[in-house]
Amino acid sequence: MQAGTTGGFGFPKRYRLTKTDEYSSVFGFRRALRSPHFLLHYRPRTEGEEVSARLGVVVPKRLVKAAVRRNLIKRIGREQFRLLRCRLPARDLVLRLSSKLQPIDRQALAEEIAGLLLKLRAGGR
Repeated sequence: MQAGTTGGFGFPKRYRLTKTDEYSSVFGFRRALRSPHFLLHYRPRTEGEEVSARLGVVVPKRLVKAAVRRNLIKRIGREQFRLLRCRLPARDLVLRLSSKLQPIDRQALAEEIAGLLLKLRAGGR
């Protein structure tokens, strides 16, 4: 394996929301699913777009002060998306932390995010 490669376990750019306009279009669609700590905003992909789901993650500094903790939450969210991506419908998604997490329990956080993504798969609105 070459230096800098992830061996197929990365988060390629084609599965990410990268531009402000992409985030704005998802928020503007005004559809979301809720869990105890997260909102999952979503927008269906149009015909001309790729048929795979894409993800953006938002963890506000006002809810999680330490950058290390914000990055941990983002990594867990991206990893759950990576594991479930092939089972998700073609939608643009924004996973947004909506309430404070006191102690971060990685396993519980991963299960909550996976449950939210699977709820979308089950036909969330």
